[in-house]
Amino acid sequence: MRPMLRGRTPIRGTCCALCFALLLLPLAAQPARIGSIRRLDPTISKVVPPDAAIEKVVGNLQFTEGPVWVRNGGYLLFSDISANAIMKWIPSGQLALFRKPVFTRDFTQDMLIGTNGLTLDREGRLIACEHGNRRISRTEKDGTIVTLADHYEGKRFNSPNDIICKSNGDIYFTDPNSVARRNPPDPHGDFKQDLDFNGVYRITAAGKLDLLTREMTYPNGLAFSPDEKKLYIANSRPAKFWMVYDVKPDGALANGRKFFDMSNDTGEAVPDGMKIDRAGNIFATGPGGVLILSPQGKHLGTIELPEIPTNCAWGDADGKTLYITARTSLYRVKLASTGKQP
Repeated sequence: MRPMLRGRTPIRGTCCALCFALLLLPLAAQPARIGSIRRLDPTISKVVPPDAAIEKVVGNLQFTEGPVWVRNGGYLLFSDISANAIMKWIPSGQLALFRKPVFTRDFTQDMLIGTNGLTLDREGRLIACEHGNRRISRTEKDGTIVTLADHYEGKRFNSPNDIICKSNGDIYFTDPNSVARRNPPDPHGDFKQDLDFNGVYRITAAGKLDLLTREMTYPNGLAFSPDEKKLYIANSRPAKFWMVYDVKPDGALANGRKFFDMSNDTGEAVPDGMKIDRAGNIFATGPGGVLILSPQGKHLGTIELPEIPTNCAWGDADGKTLYITARTSLYRVKLASTGKQP
């Protein structure tokens, strides 16, 4: 059966005016050196210099996720899922509200209903995984929000989680059942799971939706290798590991195999969002912090934080600063390697 794509009907009204008003908010914390770097292999010095310092730049948020650096503007966007908002952070020290609300029905506090993963397409437009709305959206240059996809074979997505854009314009995203797992049933049926699997999908540049794999129990973060010939995908639960797939010339996935396994870890943290540097090293949020893995799967070291990290993104003009979302805070660390930005 042909996958269903929803029409690109603009969402307009007073809500959108509020969504994109840049309401300056006071910073909850001043930058401060915090955390530590765990060095497991001497080659990590090529990635993390000896004097690297972790800074906490924002605190007192609710549940941060999905950071993305906007080069055309020089600022960071990130999700505050439980706050039902996308935040904008400017390196000069301003925190602003970029979009709120995301989910417009009633909800109770601490529900995961806002956006999660964020990325940019080839035109610099914001592409978002919307948990409560169970869709992939795009924000146009004029602020209009359109739905790129929200159903597969007539059934609603579970809760799109993380997302990346290939250089040819194809969009890849994961769809675990985060909302149904975390949120209670509601009278509107917003959080009822329709699909009986957790999938990884692609929306082609032409707008066609494809299911790439349904073999992972809980697909989460994902990232391409620098040459886009490999796709790394985190599996959060019940087992904790990272997969790597070959990306075929037509964009499909093949030869999936386990890349790095932490299934013996019994802590609360799970494999989550990740990014790649231009040398192919993987910066994967997970148990212990942000794990730095070589392209061969060797654990080089870990950026250790006082909170469980959820995702990360390369930022600043030179692409050498790693911004890290971690539960209630935003952190950053200046590194020696250069990141691959959208």
